[in-house]
Amino acid sequence: MHHHGYVWTGPKQRYDDEALRRPPPPHPPPDGSRPDLVLRHREVKAEFPTVDLPPLETAYWLIKPGKLVRGTWEEPKEAADWLGERLGEYAVRFDSKGGRARERLATLVESAAEQLGQGRDVSHGCYLERPTFLSLALVCCSPNRSLPEVLCPVGGTDQS
Repeated sequence: MHHHGYVWTGPKQRYDDEALRRPPPPHPPPDGSRPDLVLRHREVKAEFPTVDLPPLETAYWLIKPGKLVRGTWEEPKEAADWLGERLGEYAVRFDSKGGRARERLATLVESAAEQLGQGRDVSHGCYLERPTFLSLALVCCSPNRSLPEVLCPVGGTDQS
């Protein structure tokens, strides 16, 4: 198993477009449905796999294009250290002063290493200068507990 890191920053309004952050239902709306529902289903089905928005379920990062992967690590601690570096990089822009505290950031990194070591994905989000939002994710790959059938987005094979 290895771990991939993802970063997204953008307007909170775009982040709140939940239709593009969740996989579409497996079946389209039934015949006779409102045209706007049919159109929205088609849009989401086409865009969800490629849009750079963080998925509501962290594991779904793995179906996104490999170009969105910001790093890959074999060891949970290495991946967690990357998370710590990103948190440190953005901390000066955190909307909440409490979120910048070194002790808090160190706790998040320590917790991330523990969670990844147990095969669990890690996801954090916070406001930067409003209305900007930051999303950071570390996703276990090959296999992922939630989506074991999904191949690695970087090369499409197990890289562990």
